Amino acid sequence: MDPRDNHPYDRIPDVRDGLTRQERIVLYVLHQTQQERGGRNVPTAMLWGRVCEYFYISPEALSEMLARLGARK
Repeated sequence: MDPRDNHPYDRIPDVRDGLTRQERIVLYVLHQTQQERGGRNVPTAMLWGRVCEYFYISPEALSEMLARLGARK
């Protein structure tokens, strides 16, 4: 497990855009995966597997984050 996962600053939104470190990683991985898939939608399970390479998040928490970020219908 990455020692940065428990750093308190990771949960504070950035003043530039209001995103936390984890939200920024999710959006970055989503964008990269969409490009690999030729612009098609990315299944949540695929995104979850790739996000877990950076930090652990439960599938439910990822779905909630995607809904909050507007990346999910």
